[in-house]
Amino acid sequence: MEEELNYASVNFKYNGASTQENRKTAPSSTPLQVAAACLGILCVVLISVIVLLTVYYKSSRMHYNNLTAQNQQLWAEKTSLERQTKELTRERDALNWTVGIILEYDNFSVNSYCSQKVCKPCLEGWELFQSSCYFFTKQNFSSLWKNWTESQQHCREYKAHLVVIGSEEEQEFISNHSTWYHDDLHGYWTGFSKMDGEWRWVDGSSTNVTYWMSAKLGSCMLTVPQKNLLDNWDKVGCDMKNRWICETKALIKS
Repeated sequence: MEEELNYASVNFKYNGASTQENRKTAPSSTPLQVAAACLGILCVVLISVIVLLTVYYKSSRMHYNNLTAQNQQLWAEKTSLERQTKELTRERDALNWTVGIILEYDNFSVNSYCSQKVCKPCLEGWELFQSSCYFFTKQNFSSLWKNWTESQQHCREYKAHLVVIGSEEEQEFISNHSTWYHDDLHGYWTGFSKMDGEWRWVDGSSTNVTYWMSAKLGSCMLTVPQKNLLDNWDKVGCDMKNRWICETKALIKS
């Protein structure tokens, strides 16, 4: 029996169109997605920068506050040192002043100035004004009054001299401590006198400011107690008997 040959044909279906379609439908990155990704990265970077800047600012602020506090402390210490330096300088100058006054004496009377171990700027009965001591004589009997030369000699016994008025404040001080006595013609001798035709103080200085109350003739000056404190100088003869005012440097400079 003749064998029959059967042929089977195999047909392979081409699926090219489907593959191409799948490729078209597969997801792909779009420009919007790329931009979004870039923005996300940028936000992360910006946040990191902001965090770093915040930390840096706080650190810098703390450092600035510390420097400010240190600067204020240094300034306070500087001010304190300047004040202490001024105080020490003043104390040194005052001590040098006192030593200079003591050295003017051949025999300095410690008991007169420094009784009870506390030194006073002026002797008992003398008045302190600024850096000088003043003695206003108070004799009520005319027999105890002196002429100009005798008054100056009496002042020298106390390492002093007849008063030298060098300012308006001193003039007012002298006037306020000068009391009226006997009559309106008498007053207190000062260290202002006319020598060789020129008015000078006993220390050799002259003055551009005077407080004359009249234009009398005379070669020695009295300060006459009256209401007008800046108009009470009088020219009189140097032999007239009056009270007087002595002046000397204070032992302790004020």
